[in-house]
Amino acid sequence: MYSPASARYNSPEFYRRCGHSGVRLPLISLGLWHNFGAKDSYENARAIVCRAFDLGITHFDLANNYGPPDGSAEVTFGRILREDLAPWRDEMIITTKAGYYMWPGPYGEWGSRKYLLSSLDQSLKRMGLEYVDIFYSHRPDPDTPLEETMGALAHAVRSGKALYVGLSNYQPAETVRAAKLLRELGAPCLIHQPRYSMFDRWVEPQLLATLEQEGIGCTVFSPLAKGLLTDRYFKGVPADSRASRDTRFLRPDDVTDAVLAKTRALNDLAQARGQTLAQLALAWVLRHPAVTSALIGASRVSQVDDCVGAVRNLNFSGEELARLETILAA
Repeated sequence: MYSPASARYNSPEFYRRCGHSGVRLPLISLGLWHNFGAKDSYENARAIVCRAFDLGITHFDLANNYGPPDGSAEVTFGRILREDLAPWRDEMIITTKAGYYMWPGPYGEWGSRKYLLSSLDQSLKRMGLEYVDIFYSHRPDPDTPLEETMGALAHAVRSGKALYVGLSNYQPAETVRAAKLLRELGAPCLIHQPRYSMFDRWVEPQLLATLEQEGIGCTVFSPLAKGLLTDRYFKGVPADSRASRDTRFLRPDDVTDAVLAKTRALNDLAQARGQTLAQLALAWVLRHPAVTSALIGASRVSQVDDCVGAVRNLNFSGEELARLETILAA
């Protein structure tokens, strides 16, 4: 029978306030995009989630189509909740999203009220929950009025099926419009989830500035650039790596000599700071005051430990930041 570590909340500095809300999120959050589907090892998934909770990670991020197959990550997480973590449900922030393709026909993706609310009902059923803490619009829909999409999110809050709502992959101007609508509907936008890493800086400076101005929190995904900002690829593409088995997200062609030259130089900087490359990459995204939390994926328990270790050194000197920029510009 699982029992969480009694010291899991011994470091209050591990939590950062989410925008202007009363919610505090862990600096490192766990995403279940990969490695938690029906095709993956349940025991490994369980071990990763339980270790994360032992380390103080209270924020678990899902979406309707996480797997594979689609939806199965929610089923896996629901089983872990039921068999291990149910007594501590109120200590967790559990999120899900809808926006990408989930089922055939005209109501199975994008941002209509029909799709979003139907998807939320399905997600709750798969996880065995009465509500999620955050329900996201996973991407903007160019063909559905923003008023309809935001109205569906607000309805999820009013119905008690979500405590808060968020946006993912919205541009700055879309974020401002959406936030205004949600405030008027009585369900303020809690959080935005964009992609952000040293290799993908599209959120700088406008989106991050917008989130600060709007009082919206930010949890960034892919801070390790799909694994490139780790030491996994220094000696080529390992047989058990994502690049070798799932080219939808990272291809062997992405692991170029130019990329490896940068990551090796960054690794030298990380070692001088007493960190791994992954820890350096996480500390770098967390350096920005607008970033509430960095969302990690994991295929083994040791990766969770390594990532949480990043919080031991989040400060950068001006010289370190200048060196980092020189490496990235090369």
